[in-house]
Amino acid sequence: MNSPLAQLAANGVSIWLDDLSRTRIKSGALKDLITSRSVSGVTTNPTIFAGSIGKGDGYEQQVSELAAGGATAAEAIFEITTRDVADACDIFSAVYHSSNGFDGRVSIEVEPGLAHDTAGTVAQAKQLYEKVGRENVMIKIPATKAGLSAITEVIASGISVNVTLIFSLQRYKEVIASYKAGVALAKAAGLDITKIHSVASFFVSRVDSEIDKRLSAIGTADANTMKSKAALANARLAYELFEQEFSDSDWNEMELMGANKQRPLMASTGVKDPALPDTLYVTELVAPMLVNTMPEKTMEAVFDHGVIPSNSITGKYEEAKLILHTINAMGISYDEVTELLEKEGVEKFVASWNELVESVAAALEAAK
Repeated sequence: MNSPLAQLAANGVSIWLDDLSRTRIKSGALKDLITSRSVSGVTTNPTIFAGSIGKGDGYEQQVSELAAGGATAAEAIFEITTRDVADACDIFSAVYHSSNGFDGRVSIEVEPGLAHDTAGTVAQAKQLYEKVGRENVMIKIPATKAGLSAITEVIASGISVNVTLIFSLQRYKEVIASYKAGVALAKAAGLDITKIHSVASFFVSRVDSEIDKRLSAIGTADANTMKSKAALANARLAYELFEQEFSDSDWNEMELMGANKQRPLMASTGVKDPALPDTLYVTELVAPMLVNTMPEKTMEAVFDHGVIPSNSITGKYEEAKLILHTINAMGISYDEVTELLEKEGVEKFVASWNELVESVAAALEAAK
């Protein structure tokens, strides 16, 4: 196929679906996306599971079994989500092996309430990895301060990690350092570092949502001209940082020993402003070694009418720096915005988790 999505993949961007449900797994729809939409991986989060389990489709039998066994809501969520992720890992196993572990990945997130608990995050990451029992699973750990040392420890134990909720360039630099430290420790412990992979999920659209709101409050013509530019600028500078951090002599030495670069992943790429092109955060973020995890609506929009450039990131770094500088000069603090977005990101996932616990608890009660 020569679809825009196939072209996107040919230009170096791995297409991962940001969604998972048992219905999608059992119907064969997930497997079909590998060929029909060039999908090479899946990401999940508490919001996605709250939506799919809340609908109940395909979960009734397992919920009944768990209720009969006296499972709590938290125990049931652990069993249900890990089964879905294991089944999805099996569907993508051929992609995983053919890409030497580069793709074919399925991500599952530690409980959001552990975002500021390093030891709790590490313990649950290992539990999830053991329970899923598939080499191509990735454990999602948020890029909070507590998450940074958890990332190092989990990578050091040989587990592949998807670092999530990255908003600022400074935090991204710290994430890369945490990954490198973990790889070095894994190597020192005698683990096979060629098997360790990681992606760093940089959230895109939320940056525009917050900054555009502040630009609207300023209300000047100059402020209005800067709308919908910050997110792409931020994401492009993240890619520049990736290029810089994975080209120094220390890393080159690790790479010669088999270490894999931690790839940048563009997340939150669904467009929230209806005035913007619905493919904006995909077509404007094309470069080699990139991952873009898309909600199905965005993926279908790209498939239908996306125009894919060969590269829409490199060569635009100075322009991106000027955009962020100009916005900062208008009195909008980059640090304040990115700190707020991280805080809100954790809170939103905790709220979704609580919603998930409530819906599963109700299902367990109804099944008794």
